[in-house]
Amino acid sequence: MDNTFNFEGIEIGQDLLERTNPVFNTARMTLFQLAAAGHGDAKALAERLNLTREDTQDSKTVKADGDDLFINSIIMDVRYFTSGNLAMQSGFTVVDLPCGFTPRALEFAKSGNKYVGMDLPATINEIEPAIMSLLDEDQKKLVYFEGVDATNYLSLNSAFDKIEGKVCITTEGLLMYLTDSEMDAMCDNIRKILAEHGGYWITLDPEISLLYVLIMKAFYGCRTRELMYQMRYRIEDKSDATVVQNSMNIRVVGDVEENMNNAINYIASKGFKLERIPYAEHVPEFKSLENADPKIVAQIKEGLKRVCIWKITVDESVKEDIPDTGTGSFNAEVSTDGDMLNLILSGNLDTLSAPKLLAIYEKIMEDNAFDCVFIDCSKLEYVSSAGLRVLLIMQNDCEGGVTMKSCNETVIEVLSDTDIKIK
Repeated sequence: MDNTFNFEGIEIGQDLLERTNPVFNTARMTLFQLAAAGHGDAKALAERLNLTREDTQDSKTVKADGDDLFINSIIMDVRYFTSGNLAMQSGFTVVDLPCGFTPRALEFAKSGNKYVGMDLPATINEIEPAIMSLLDEDQKKLVYFEGVDATNYLSLNSAFDKIEGKVCITTEGLLMYLTDSEMDAMCDNIRKILAEHGGYWITLDPEISLLYVLIMKAFYGCRTRELMYQMRYRIEDKSDATVVQNSMNIRVVGDVEENMNNAINYIASKGFKLERIPYAEHVPEFKSLENADPKIVAQIKEGLKRVCIWKITVDESVKEDIPDTGTGSFNAEVSTDGDMLNLILSGNLDTLSAPKLLAIYEKIMEDNAFDCVFIDCSKLEYVSSAGLRVLLIMQNDCEGGVTMKSCNETVIEVLSDTDIKIK
């Protein structure tokens, strides 16, 4: 067998993209919830994508009930409009990272504002043609999409190089899926981008759990904890990914004030300045609350004074060098030794490269049967959750499993909770 595999001969279809990172399924879920809240552009986009309640809200084992959709529609209403209002006010080119299946591109283009959507390639493949089909020729010139991995600086830098001037980066619904190593890489990458372009980063994610508790308590009181666990299980089941606790997510269990301070200290440690902006300063009159009890609406609006959106800028006083995590191009060398498949991986095994590795593996397995996989990681710099998913596919596929040799500390941390053997 040729020792170096040529990626150019491999076809990466939508199926491979979805299997390596199925978390994008939640993007369809949130679009339908926004449409259910009464948002016209969301309804038009959901219809163009032929989305149904069953396909978007039900997971593999759990059927969403009316309460679930009702609460999520309100939360999506709050999230979408406050984030959009702040982004629009920036006057900069708005970059949604991730853009998901948001209709924000339609809203911005119709109002004459530039918009850039960045997300996993699996999402971009679906959302870009759907959005463009709903815009006229002049509006299309204001909208641009690109498939990226937020932990891969080369992919981000390539996309941002096409943007002139300051940027307003928004992240919504992303951070809760990132491990600590992925969070570190993304923060470093965003800091580099903002240092070069200018502008700021808006994220709703750190305090999103507080927002969920606020709204759910207003409607369901003592049932809040039960419903939140139920909602979390359904989301994880739908995305086949675990909602993780990382350094920027503020947990609503334990000492919330301490959790808040830890998250604030973390963002400062990454070389940023933070401004916490109360939701109440930017919320519109929500369509989803038009028929709700006025006392409940008043309770929610009062609570929104305490829950904040994070506006993050580069702290110019911090002059530390940022490591080049996520900058190595990926490659794989392949050889066989009896019933063992040998791989030498180099660069970064992330959202962009993981489908390539899975394609290589499955192509080889079409004509061969291997008992185990041995991977030399001496040149492997980084593994994201998408890369880990492919390694676990191999682990479950081979009776002798996967053994990885000469891993760096970052890779070892990613593998720590798995059965993959490390030498």
